[in-house]
Amino acid sequence: MTDRSFIRHVVFFSAKDRADIARIREGLAQLADIPHSRHFEVVENSGVDTLSGEVDVVVYAEFDDAEALAAYKAHPIYQKSIDVVRPLREMRIAADF
Repeated sequence: MTDRSFIRHVVFFSAKDRADIARIREGLAQLADIPHSRHFEVVENSGVDTLSGEVDVVVYAEFDDAEALAAYKAHPIYQKSIDVVRPLREMRIAADF
């Protein structure tokens, strides 16, 4: 294991309807305006790994500590993003490490 002094936050999303993938990506992209992350990106799954096609969009972010991650989730833009994305998504899986 690497010794790191930050938290990686990775969230995988699948769309109920593939036609909504761009709207999901746009809804998640507004999270970049929250100031608590040291790095933030939203990308569509490239689909290079043909053994798994369940994931459509990925959020990857890095935070200095648990407090920064908590502040990110408490920010009003976070709820705004949820309001856009939740009705469009089938699955959401998050991991913090």
